Amino acid sequence: MTLLLDTTFERSVDALVAQYQRQLSPGDELTAWVFDDQSTRQHAEQLLAQHGIKARFYSAYKPLIHYFIESINETLGDCPLRAIHIRYPAPEESPQRFLLEAYPLAGLLEKQVALTWEAVPCATQTALYHYELTLTNDAGQHEQISVAAPNRRHLDHVNTWQLSPCGWIAWRTANGEGDSTYYTCDYERLFEVAMETIIQTPWSTKQPFFEELNISVNLPIQDTSLPFGREHISLTEGMHEELYFSLLEYYQCHAGLPLGDRSIQPGQIVPEIRNCPEKPMSLVISLRPLCKSIAPTQGDIALDTAPHPPSVPQITKQLEALGGDIINAKSRCGRLLSARYRQGSDRAVMISAAQHANEPSGIVGALRAGRDLALQAGTHFVLSPLENPDGYRLQQRLVAEQPTHMHHAARYTAFGNDLQAQAANGEFELAIRERAKALSGANLHINLHGYPAHEWTRPLTGYIPRNFELWSIPKGFFLVIRYHQEWETQAQALLEGVTDHLSTVPGLVEYNQRQIEVFEAHAGSLEFLTRHHIPYLLTPDDQQLTPLQLITEYPDETIYDDDFIMAHQVQYETVMSAYRSYQSMMLPCTQC
Repeated sequence: MTLLLDTTFERSVDALVAQYQRQLSPGDELTAWVFDDQSTRQHAEQLLAQHGIKARFYSAYKPLIHYFIESINETLGDCPLRAIHIRYPAPEESPQRFLLEAYPLAGLLEKQVALTWEAVPCATQTALYHYELTLTNDAGQHEQISVAAPNRRHLDHVNTWQLSPCGWIAWRTANGEGDSTYYTCDYERLFEVAMETIIQTPWSTKQPFFEELNISVNLPIQDTSLPFGREHISLTEGMHEELYFSLLEYYQCHAGLPLGDRSIQPGQIVPEIRNCPEKPMSLVISLRPLCKSIAPTQGDIALDTAPHPPSVPQITKQLEALGGDIINAKSRCGRLLSARYRQGSDRAVMISAAQHANEPSGIVGALRAGRDLALQAGTHFVLSPLENPDGYRLQQRLVAEQPTHMHHAARYTAFGNDLQAQAANGEFELAIRERAKALSGANLHINLHGYPAHEWTRPLTGYIPRNFELWSIPKGFFLVIRYHQEWETQAQALLEGVTDHLSTVPGLVEYNQRQIEVFEAHAGSLEFLTRHHIPYLLTPDDQQLTPLQLITEYPDETIYDDDFIMAHQVQYETVMSAYRSYQSMMLPCTQC
């Protein structure tokens, strides 16, 4: 192991209490916006109150949501809300930013509360922006509230201008003196130090640059659960996402690639973010060997009612039970990728899961479908349920510490790339698909995926995840169908057959409708067409391996129990209906 940095940080709330209990006098006022949880902010207020200083510590992250969960009762008392009208800042460079940051307010309110929005165009600058609220209660009384949202305009690590949430300090003495200015919080400083340390480290021009780059952080900040779906406010999760994607972007630039290029192979970037309140805020950056360990043993689970993802030994046993021809490839860490090819009289279909290993519901859906298809006469398919075993092992490491976070560091392979962006005819993860195609001749690939089950943000680089804007807020289950140009008719037939069946899956349409309703309240109209109440994207792609590819997207990062059962049930139903639809459709003349 090579240690690059080992340091601690003074918490902003502690530093501010120490500074202003000396600088201010009884009767003076302090207002601060910091990245911290409610109990810690309240404790800081109490400490300053002991010195006669009236202090309010607000959250710099998602301040409007914090207002509704922390302060709304102070405003309305016992009289219920009937309507809320919100005028929100709409900076010219990112006019929807503050509307998106207000998510999931529409899902937190009671059904009878009417929520309306009004954009207020403004300049993009470092400033104390404000949401202006008009609250109306059942008695018809109105109240005007202003909720501050400090942001700063800055250049990020790839020299792009961003408008990001930030710390802020405003103070005023009893005789009227005061100041209001941007304040660099501990949370921001930790991120900046981590990025500076890694950017200033000499890196080779040859990829991969390392085996594992580990960024171990302790943030003594607790997550806040929200009463809508699986939403929560998590600064620890936000730090994971910031570090992971910011570093990917830095290495893309270092390699001369465009931002978002998934072929980059820096190595495995592993932000491990803990929230131990009894320990100081800390940052340790190290270069480590590849993780080749196996996960702790866990018992097998009943697949049909699996409340969580299965172990690798169970996946292996399920595959072996299928019989058929063995297809193998390998991962960077030396883990074995396995698929099974069962030949039959039907048209061949490829079924895969866990291309992105933090999207686990597809694994169970694929295993269940493979098991049940094998019981039917004539079925003809390849089953590859774990395409990214190195990512899956990292996912197991990360959920052991933070079980409900989305963990995008486990998304890609240990090379750091998306397996679909690997070079053709290689020996690693992509080879399992190429060999499956060559052996089976399949023209349909059912590719099971997922996406975050709660809001995905990057708090320190513009809030909205760059190049993944479409995925930032859950919008229910949907399909992506890609096809070679001459297979457009078959793509339409597949879409019709699958969506018609999925609309009958108990609870799915209602689940989608509720998520889409809240999505549209914050992100505008869903830019997807729907068929049988199932959203979809249908796009030509003459470069893909098979003429037809059906991709599922279920919000499964990271869910358990009944939510997870519902997720893999939908994945299973998709595979089974797609397989049936494909067998009966008329193929292009070139396939006759």
